[in-house]
Amino acid sequence: MYKKNYLGRKYVVIGIFVAIAFVFLGRLFYLQVASNQYQLSARNMALRSIVEYPPRGRIFDRSHHLLVYNDAVYDLMVIPRQVKNIDTTKFCQLLGITKEFFEDQMQKAENYSYYKPSVFLKQLSKKEKGPIEEIMYEFPGFYFQTRTLRHYPMPIAANVLGNVGEVSDNDLRNDHYYSPGDYIGKSGIEKYYEKELRGKKGSRIVEVNVHNIVKGSFQGGKFDTLAVQGEDVTLGLDAKLQEFGQKLMVNKTGSIVALDPKTGEILAMVSSPSYDPNLLVGRSRSENYNRLLNDSLKPLMNRAVLGTYPPGSTFKPVDALIALDEGVITANTMLTCQGKASKPIACDENHVSPLDMTTALAVSCNSYFWKTFKRIMDDPKFDNMHDAYVDWYNKVKTFGFGETFNTDIPYERPGNIPSRRYFNKLYRGSWNALTVRSLSIGQGEILVTPIQMANEAAILANRGYYIDPHFIESIGNNDTVPTKFTVKHYVAVENPLYYKEVIGGMEQVFDSSIGTARFYKMDSITQAGKTGTAQNPHGKDHSLFIEFAPVDNPKIAIAVIIENAGYGTTWAAPIASLMVEEYLTGKITRPKLEERMLKADLNHDPRP
Repeated sequence: MYKKNYLGRKYVVIGIFVAIAFVFLGRLFYLQVASNQYQLSARNMALRSIVEYPPRGRIFDRSHHLLVYNDAVYDLMVIPRQVKNIDTTKFCQLLGITKEFFEDQMQKAENYSYYKPSVFLKQLSKKEKGPIEEIMYEFPGFYFQTRTLRHYPMPIAANVLGNVGEVSDNDLRNDHYYSPGDYIGKSGIEKYYEKELRGKKGSRIVEVNVHNIVKGSFQGGKFDTLAVQGEDVTLGLDAKLQEFGQKLMVNKTGSIVALDPKTGEILAMVSSPSYDPNLLVGRSRSENYNRLLNDSLKPLMNRAVLGTYPPGSTFKPVDALIALDEGVITANTMLTCQGKASKPIACDENHVSPLDMTTALAVSCNSYFWKTFKRIMDDPKFDNMHDAYVDWYNKVKTFGFGETFNTDIPYERPGNIPSRRYFNKLYRGSWNALTVRSLSIGQGEILVTPIQMANEAAILANRGYYIDPHFIESIGNNDTVPTKFTVKHYVAVENPLYYKEVIGGMEQVFDSSIGTARFYKMDSITQAGKTGTAQNPHGKDHSLFIEFAPVDNPKIAIAVIIENAGYGTTWAAPIASLMVEEYLTGKITRPKLEERMLKADLNHDPRP
């Protein structure tokens, strides 16, 4: 029988095993000699990866005055697995901490990771860092990492600029850019433009000897990446005007909002009481925050966008425009007023009667605007009063009331313009113009924010449109404003003649011998304004005022509200007038008026 020869196959099998052996030997040579991949891994005990945190972008005002910059601080980091045989008593004495604090921080670090670095003690100054820096070799597992904290050279606009704080668990879940101990914009501009301001982290690998001393970069920095500084942000805010507004509002509760009506840029946003933004920086941040949070005057609340108030008579120009547009009155329509004896809404003072619309705005006649509102509700072109109300409601909403703006300030309230549905539910469908008569003078259920009032002034200044109020002027080297901050929103009343007639009445507020703001007229600046005194169920009336100037080429539109201060003509009007003068001329020509406003303490003495 024939027998197969398997000798050849034996050599093939042997050859395959030899080839595999050579492959493994070659790979082993590459890993141990030619490549540093596992060399790097093997030396991990002697290497340290350090995160390079970028400086946050700076914030400037419209004249390039620096509002926010960075100061260097140092976080003491710890890697728990490397902490061995240290003198904890000496360590605690050098840092000024207790042993209990040391143990708590070590437990937190171990809970996070036994192998990864985490913050042991944050935000040390150079002076605090000094005593321990030179003997770090005695404390293996600890090292310093440079950070930056915000600093505010001018203690202004705290509620506008916002603040930066440590990331929360929610922040970590929402954005993987952050690690525990990182900082993030918590409010205001710092929050809205966080991604632009924060920059991009870098990293570097350094060699550390057995004494915990950094000997230099690993392989000349071959594996390092550079941090990229955050972009600078320029605001339309005018720092000088903001500072002046805050001084005027000391010892007063309320707000000031000033806009450039042509661009929608916010020139000033004052919320009072305010606070020094530097209080919310550093290790005392939590303590100061809790103190401010528990302050009965609520300095952390930005009243300019969160405070809601009845607009009072500052709402009358809107009703006048709608009435003219509906054709229920003309500028020459004469209506009577019995002053304090008027029914169903009385005037605060007796004045000339009958009077036309211009005079009614100048003297702020409640009776005139109640009768005007009733005419709007009784307009015969509608089948019933409720349909007329819906038309009025829709037109009012186009002025930006009852809505939030598409702006770069978070946490804005919409205020309230009551709907037909609301009144149907409240009165079970049985209501008429007399039932809701308070709306005719900006009272009742109407609520607006100061920024909405300033926007009303901007609409009047622009003769029928507005751009969403916003802070941003530019980001980095890009001078182009985001498109959404250039869109013009036109209101329901478009006829320029009606604006001319209403503005004529607002000029008479200053110019007429009976105008409610006649004491604050300036010869060099033409002004158009409207006083308001809003009833307050919780105390004294609120003092309100809106204004724009110069009349023919408006450069500023402003709203002022001072809580529990009484008549608009007494407090809000002079403060608005001083702000306008400061912005347009850079100097105050009425020092006695300025002194009276600066010294007034309405929080403690309502009659200074």
